Amino acid sequence: MAHAARFSRWRAGVSWGVGGEPFWENRRRPMTRKAEQLAQLHARIRACQKCVEAGYWIAPGAVVSGLASAKVMTIGQAPGPTEAVVKRPFNASSGKRLFQWLAQAGFDEATFRASQYMTSVTKCYPGKHAKGHGDRVPSKEEQALCRAWLEQEIALIRPRLIIPIGKLAIGLFFDSKLQLEDVIGTQLEREGRVIIPLPHPSGASTWPNQPENAKRIQKAIRLIAKQRARLGL
Repeated sequence: MAHAARFSRWRAGVSWGVGGEPFWENRRRPMTRKAEQLAQLHARIRACQKCVEAGYWIAPGAVVSGLASAKVMTIGQAPGPTEAVVKRPFNASSGKRLFQWLAQAGFDEATFRASQYMTSVTKCYPGKHAKGHGDRVPSKEEQALCRAWLEQEIALIRPRLIIPIGKLAIGLFFDSKLQLEDVIGTQLEREGRVIIPLPHPSGASTWPNQPENAKRIQKAIRLIAKQRARLGL
């Protein structure tokens, strides 16, 4: 009887959820307003048909991922064929090299993917190059059609550190006339954000393998590591 009485008092003091389960069984936390806004933005991005309507061939289905609370945003060129299938940015061999660089800056891949934000200049796979050498680079019109989505992502998430990856993304923030040799290993500060570029990590690119360029990449990694520490990540 004493045990039953104690159980009744304990039960009365517990917050019970829908279905008679104690509060700790309901592990889903309500979304913040910012997270809701990001989910709505992602839905609009994935429903976008602007490039198709303009006559461009793309593999429909935008590839973006990350949290509304992210402090770091990476911006690539466009998803590749593997990313178009699994819907995960930098999923193939280029992702392996990218996360080797980020690991040197102190970022664990699984933690980074789960807590930061990854997007691209254009959101859908643009298909193979007409000559069969790699993927097609999105045209200037496609970039323009997709630009508003990236602007909305940046405005909503308000990242403290942006890492543009590859010349197309770097050109959004740096003078497009500059060469990779001029910008890798440098940083910009704009509107309260730090921007540190990296070259495209594609295995087809020989640029990172050249000794002087490898030194530039290491300098960029040190700059990213410094920002990671500053942000407490």
